[in-house]
Amino acid sequence: MARGTADTSLVKQGYSKTAYTPDSLQDFKNCADPVNGPLYFMTNHVKIQHPTKGGIDFDPFAYQLDLIENYNNYRYSINMLGRQMGKTTVAAGYLLWYAMFKPDSTILVAAHKAAGAFEIMQRIRYAYESVPDHIRAGVTEYNKGSMTFDNGSRIVSATTTENTGRGMSLTLVYLDEFAFVPPRIAAEFWTALSPTLATGGKCIITSTPNSDEDTFASIWNSANKMFDEHGNEQDVGVNGFKPLLAKWDEHPDRDANWAIEERGRIGTERFKREHECEFVIYDETLINQLKLLELTGKDPIMKMGHVRWFKYPSPEHIYVVTLDPSTGTGGDNAAIQIVELPSMIQVGEWCHNKTPIEGQIKVMLEVMHFIKEQGAHTIYWTVENNAIGEAALVVIRDTGEDAFPGDFLHEPKRIQGKTGRRGFHTTHKVKVESCINMKRLIENDKLIINSKACLSEFKNFVAKGNSFAARPGDSDDLVMSMMIAVRVIDYVSTFEDEVYDAVNNSLGVDSLYSTGGDDDYDDPMPIGII
Repeated sequence: MARGTADTSLVKQGYSKTAYTPDSLQDFKNCADPVNGPLYFMTNHVKIQHPTKGGIDFDPFAYQLDLIENYNNYRYSINMLGRQMGKTTVAAGYLLWYAMFKPDSTILVAAHKAAGAFEIMQRIRYAYESVPDHIRAGVTEYNKGSMTFDNGSRIVSATTTENTGRGMSLTLVYLDEFAFVPPRIAAEFWTALSPTLATGGKCIITSTPNSDEDTFASIWNSANKMFDEHGNEQDVGVNGFKPLLAKWDEHPDRDANWAIEERGRIGTERFKREHECEFVIYDETLINQLKLLELTGKDPIMKMGHVRWFKYPSPEHIYVVTLDPSTGTGGDNAAIQIVELPSMIQVGEWCHNKTPIEGQIKVMLEVMHFIKEQGAHTIYWTVENNAIGEAALVVIRDTGEDAFPGDFLHEPKRIQGKTGRRGFHTTHKVKVESCINMKRLIENDKLIINSKACLSEFKNFVAKGNSFAARPGDSDDLVMSMMIAVRVIDYVSTFEDEVYDAVNNSLGVDSLYSTGGDDDYDDPMPIGII
């Protein structure tokens, strides 16, 4: 049947009767075909809203044909596409087909924002209103956030939260822009959703990429591992998902000139994420996002308890050991960083959230003794003295500084002020300055981060107001401990010539602890045992 030959009202009332001709009946049968029906239905009966041309017939591009096939032929499909590639249009048409030709289906449309969920529902409604009565099912409920059909099917939209879909008997779940759901929420939502999928549910995920550490990235990576344990290639990934990738250059209306103009408008980083489908984090990270893509880290070569060693300490080197303490009650991690100088290579780290403050100091002491046993030339160590750090100082005092094989560094007197507090204190100003120094060291390949866990935190360490912090739901304890190490390295560079040579050119700014004359502090050398 030719497109648009039947008049339609806005909606077809539920349980209303429809007269069929032989042609209209054949048309219906073509739409209902479980294999070819979705494409036939969408190309013959669905209109879409073009941003500049208004309502037009759906004429799919090649990759959209692949997308429809992926949706229909696989129980689980994950699809990574660039921006404005028509993925939502295809999803709206397919979900409408599924609801009308798969009776008694419950379809959940979940988006990272309420506006996104309503936008998808609006497209589904627009498509429904373009379909002739002899094809479409009648509706018994028809509103902004949901549709219920007289065949027992319904489509429900919602914002993705930890509890979205919980308790519902779902036939199909469509997750839109899943990479942009906050990490903690995405992880908990996926955990809650898995039992539904395990009992027969169908799942479709579409998104542009964001962080390579999020739930979407994890599903995507597993979907692209298509070899079983015997080395045989499979049609789907090890997690059962069928992946599909479509970048900007698959869109027939885009060419090299378009790409040049778009890069100029949004920048290289955003272009790589939005159009080339690379995992470049959406938020403004402290470390340049393209640099983060290059940094992969390495596996530990040795573990000493919970201490991960990436390189053995070696004789005649200087080592910096820093502790960012915590309460040890299961909340934030306490974290220790170990950096070799003047190479500025991270050789080890430790973190744990249930080690009491006494245990944290004990671990740091054991780390320093191990380094000393390997013949280290000098060890400089310190702790952050903010908040719980006061308790760490008490434990250090009770243990006796003589027990620590190294020099306990404290801030210069001009930084300490009148308190004379031992260790390093982090103010807002010092944090911002230290973050910028750390950024320059890492981006210039001066400070080498080997820890995958630490790099993972850097990918979620983003701009917050006029400072930096972990995104909600993420941690930054390893990063903050590394920041203290950077401050110590900067300080050590004021009296260790080799360290000065390694640091000075890469920072390109005055040290936080540059002397600036005798009034800055009395003794430029590290403060030793009192």
